Amino acid sequence: MNMGSFPSPSEGSEDAPLDLHAYCVKRPASTYFLRCKGVSLIDGGIAPHDLLVVDCSVKPTHGAIVIARVDGELMVKRLQLRPFPALVSMNPDLSVIELPPDMLEIFGVVTFSIRDHLHVSS
Repeated sequence: MNMGSFPSPSEGSEDAPLDLHAYCVKRPASTYFLRCKGVSLIDGGIAPHDLLVVDCSVKPTHGAIVIARVDGELMVKRLQLRPFPALVSMNPDLSVIELPPDMLEIFGVVTFSIRDHLHVSS
């Protein structure tokens, strides 16, 4: 099969190398990397083994993907603030976790997710 000739993906950007760390980490002192273990956000594009970039200095807002602590366990969920505080899965098999505002403990906001496509199980 003849694939033809394709230009290099880096052609035209020789002067601007991409530094992934600089791109993803805006505030190093408050940024952490966590590995996703569950499937609660699978329909939102976050899968098990994805690397999550979490910034603890970003204010959590309605609809943000956050790392929250519930009963001592860290979990990744979508934050719902209206009409009531809750942690929402993006997986139809999992339920919404309603919490009183004083019990809602947010560790940080997920700003990026990175997937290793070579090791995705089928």
